[in-house]
Amino acid sequence: MTALLDVILPVFLVLGFGYLAVWRGLFPAEGADNLMRFTQGFAIPCLLFRAISSLDLGQHFDPALLFSYYGVATFCFVIGALGAGLIFKRDWEDAIVIGFCCLFANSVLLGLPITERAYGTDALAANYALVAINAPFCYGLGITAMEITRNRGSRFRAALPKIAKAMFGNNLIIGIGLGFVVNLGAIPLPVVLTDGIDMMVRAALPAALFGLGGVLVRYRPEGDMRVILFVCAVMLLVQPALSFALGAGFGLSTDAQRSLVITAAMAPGVNAYVFANMYDRAKRVAASSVLLATGLSVLTAWGWLAVLP
Repeated sequence: MTALLDVILPVFLVLGFGYLAVWRGLFPAEGADNLMRFTQGFAIPCLLFRAISSLDLGQHFDPALLFSYYGVATFCFVIGALGAGLIFKRDWEDAIVIGFCCLFANSVLLGLPITERAYGTDALAANYALVAINAPFCYGLGITAMEITRNRGSRFRAALPKIAKAMFGNNLIIGIGLGFVVNLGAIPLPVVLTDGIDMMVRAALPAALFGLGGVLVRYRPEGDMRVILFVCAVMLLVQPALSFALGAGFGLSTDAQRSLVITAAMAPGVNAYVFANMYDRAKRVAASSVLLATGLSVLTAWGWLAVLP
């Protein structure tokens, strides 16, 4: 109960305040959109830049950690796509989008604040290692699978620019990439610059949570409920359970195991809807899965915190 009250509920209260404010007309919906643009376009890239630029890459980019997360995430993508196509009889382009919903966890807006509140700022290093390649990996896998499905492999070369743009054309990845440049190049940064960036960083997570709550108002859990519950089960139960087992089998450190499981246990991120909107496929499933899984993760995250060391 302490974990629920002290760790999880404060995070979801901020998200809930954003939802309530937009739902009741106290804060404009376009304001929530603009807040998300600010956080995802500026504040969170600053946060990721600062984290990656000062991260001990040799210590925290552990192949066992990365495989325990991304190997399982890829497996869940396949489960999601095959389940949608074979069990729920969706066409294969819809199935790829549903698979993407089972792949892309909300590792930044939910995973970071829950880990930080549960175990402290010093416990976030493994989270940042996972976040650093999350968008490139997931978009690369999702877009590649979709373009192969759409073109049956005949025009895959023409899809390469789209894959590259999605992977490297957004501010999150630019922030991560610049962080790697500074880190690997041992480039000293002036204090006035780092102080300014740190001011942006302090605004990142609370503003993003409030904005996410406001954005979720437009997503209604309607129709396709069996598919939506399937996505929720894969993301909130299957993915963290398999990651937990793999991490334990590899003998990950306590901090790495915590970061691994909490990240894997998060609901689909808004990027799941972005991907669905990109291809105009399964948008209702993606939007409703984001909303419902985010709500359910209050309880499932509590459960995973209870079993973690």
